[in-house]
Amino acid sequence: MKPINFSWHYLDLASQMADLKDDHYRQLLALSTIIELLVEKGVLTPEEISDKAADMEAELDRQLLL
Repeated sequence: MKPINFSWHYLDLASQMADLKDDHYRQLLALSTIIELLVEKGVLTPEEISDKAADMEAELDRQLLL
């Protein structure tokens, strides 16, 4: 039986985490850009966005407690 080389496993895992971090950054940047454009164009206000985020968080909390 061939022994498992854990150092390669950890290196691969670290690489995958770095890729996820990069993907997360790009998604957050895209979302932030869209929000900024919607506010600049007067489609939404920062207060509307904040209120909706609070509503969605409260709903998620409510669902998790069921």
